[in-house]
Amino acid sequence: MTLDFSDLATAPRLLLEADLEPIQGTRFQPTGFPDLGAARYDGPDGRSMLLVESAQSMANRLEAVCWDTVADDWRPPLKGLPVIRVVDEEGKPLTNSLLEAHRINSPYILEGKDRTVLDTLKSELADMAEGAVDLRRLARVLLRLDTNALVHGVFLAKKELAGGRLRLPRILSAFIEAEDARVAQSGGVKNDHVNPSGETARGFGNVPFSRDEYTASRITAYFNIDLAQLRGLGLGAGAEAMLLALMCYKIRAFLEEGLRLRTACDLGLRELRVTRPSGFTLPEQDILANELPRLIREVADQGLFADPPATEVTWRK
Repeated sequence: MTLDFSDLATAPRLLLEADLEPIQGTRFQPTGFPDLGAARYDGPDGRSMLLVESAQSMANRLEAVCWDTVADDWRPPLKGLPVIRVVDEEGKPLTNSLLEAHRINSPYILEGKDRTVLDTLKSELADMAEGAVDLRRLARVLLRLDTNALVHGVFLAKKELAGGRLRLPRILSAFIEAEDARVAQSGGVKNDHVNPSGETARGFGNVPFSRDEYTASRITAYFNIDLAQLRGLGLGAGAEAMLLALMCYKIRAFLEEGLRLRTACDLGLRELRVTRPSGFTLPEQDILANELPRLIREVADQGLFADPPATEVTWRK
């Protein structure tokens, strides 16, 4: 079975919703924020809502399912996609643009003594110092050097690069919300069997603590692929199909393999549905895994990828 994206040809967005539930019990632990804790808020109808996973965190999780940490490489269906690898002075791997917080804008890529990527960006985007930013050209550069950054979105905040104005919003975005969220309070104690009354500031002594988890009547993951933005970049039918397949693969892989968000937040998929456009069905993960190598080769054969696809940068302290 081959991929068919014809139902998306004129749709501005591909919107999906996935109903989730704890795989054991009823409680789950949401993401927490400094000085805030869990992000609780009232919905438009007054219902108690909870942000289980933010857009920023979901972007990281959708990328984590693409990388084989043991092999330190793309998962097999994605091999051949461009990525920027960072190694130390001895050639040992440090990080890469898929896993870095700011992707291609990582300080390990653009702020070190090795200016390979920075000089390439300056050379190809030099004439954007004044006037409107050519987002199509920026997209072609990202496609060639760091394909995932094109999907993830990027902000190249360096004055040498068009005065720090090079930005692309996410093409694929996602978040997880819970409805009718209620606190499930519990707690515990860290026991010191040697000296229960020891100095707690130094890690000794018995230390009681409280813990807030949550229950909810519904937990939903939302996914949004901006098809209008993708088409507007003018990358060509082959690159668009490959990027669409990549984004669909990310969603499928996350829902099937990436739902253990935290120790106390292990979720399972109940139902996945496409809300827009009607009539489209998200391809299964095995179909995407079978088709992606061919789509990646076709784009590479068009000369749209770096050769070799992995660009190496040496980080020197």
